Amino acid sequence: MSDKEVLLSMGFDPQRIQWALKATGNRGLQPAMDHIIENEGKPVPDLSSVSESSKPAPPPTSGGGDAMDADEDDDELAALKAVYGKKGGSGGGGESSSGGTAATAAAEAEAKSIKCSVCGKTFKNVDLANYHAEKSGHDQFEESTEEIKPLTEEEKKQKLAELREKMAAKKAAKAKEEAKETLANEAIRRKSGKDINELREELKRKELLKEAEAKRREKVEDAKARAAVKAQIEADKKARAEKAAREKALREGKPLPDTVEPASTASTATASAPKAGLAGKDYPETRLQIRMAKGGQPYTTTLPSDSTLREVAEFLAAQTLEVDVETVNFSLTFPRKTFARSDFSRTLRDLGLTPSAVLIAS
Repeated sequence: MSDKEVLLSMGFDPQRIQWALKATGNRGLQPAMDHIIENEGKPVPDLSSVSESSKPAPPPTSGGGDAMDADEDDDELAALKAVYGKKGGSGGGGESSSGGTAATAAAEAEAKSIKCSVCGKTFKNVDLANYHAEKSGHDQFEESTEEIKPLTEEEKKQKLAELREKMAAKKAAKAKEEAKETLANEAIRRKSGKDINELREELKRKELLKEAEAKRREKVEDAKARAAVKAQIEADKKARAEKAAREKALREGKPLPDTVEPASTASTATASAPKAGLAGKDYPETRLQIRMAKGGQPYTTTLPSDSTLREVAEFLAAQTLEVDVETVNFSLTFPRKTFARSDFSRTLRDLGLTPSAVLIAS
């Protein structure tokens, strides 16, 4: 009896049987029943649009609890098939076999079933025993006189109901495992996302620190560059002042700066003394020593006497970043005097700092 006839005899809808057999590629009774039960509440589609499922039939297994459960289900299905199939194959051949020998009749009377010596299950015919051997791996069988009674209609319905319950339970367990796996995957995904966000924040923080450090270095370099430019300007001013002083001395016939004219005679020295005294009040350059109020190495420079006190502040600001031209103050220790902001526009000569002075910067 074919799988279709068995399913029809079990009471399934013919259209659903056609759908199941085509969808499973006629791979057997078990896949067809699985398909019918799984799609029980779905409408039957157009069979011309139904293609064979790519899911293969479950391979035979040996040993283990799951394998034995599947074996029991398959045995029950095979038993149902054998019982339903007996209806179509028990009609003829009664009188044709009447010419058999008495020994054959006696053997048939004695061997009514086949028993598995490993698990103790009893099977109605050789086909069922072979199927059991393929599924379970058992290879020890013996003939038995135990007769397997055919299932009644009530027993058939009960068997089918039990099969459906088992399949539903397996389906629910599978859905539960899938839900559990989905939750685990979601937890892993969230943890990975959290780790990635923390890594991004750390990278962002490091980038901000790098940018701040780069700006600080740039600011320091700019300050050094400005100081170097100011120092160069002061050096140029000094060189121009020295050159102008030498040219002026040559024009007026005065001794060159930083040189001492030897006295030829006492009379010449006496005659030139008043003139030298007058020239002492008009020093072309002023030598300054600037000390910081909080201590440290002093700064020394020589500027034209016509330079303002603000130019002295600019020189000092070019030497150290601690000094700001707009806020620095200067004072003298002897005689004690503090210069006001209005004095920054006056020359060193007007402030009485020529030819040399020691300033305290604060």
